[in-house]
Amino acid sequence: MTREEIFGKVREVLVDALGVDEDEVQPNTTLTADLGAESIDFLDIGFKLEQAFGFKIGQAELFPQGVSQDPEYVKDGKVTPKGIAAMKEKLPHFDFSEFEKDPQLAKVAQVFTVDSLCRFVERKLSKA
Repeated sequence: MTREEIFGKVREVLVDALGVDEDEVQPNTTLTADLGAESIDFLDIGFKLEQAFGFKIGQAELFPQGVSQDPEYVKDGKVTPKGIAAMKEKLPHFDFSEFEKDPQLAKVAQVFTVDSLCRFVERKLSKA
């Protein structure tokens, strides 16, 4: 599949899962701040991606889990270098470059973009 085809299917998934308009879903659109996704929506998004692309998504493979509760990963409301390294390792489809400049835990959702989902799908399809 081409990147454009992947983006089109990801867009369809997000429109269906979040009830947003197609034109709202752009590569740099964030899932939470721009599209209003909540934690329960991430389960639906994952399920719909599995259906749309025909692969399985393991637990915590698409979105991080447990980072905010680990004192080695978060201190004083900021993600530690160890926490960032762990997220990069577990979530190579996310671009953490901007987040690293100001790693406030409250800002971590800014890395959850439509483009991140497309990169995730590309990786999954290339491994299949």
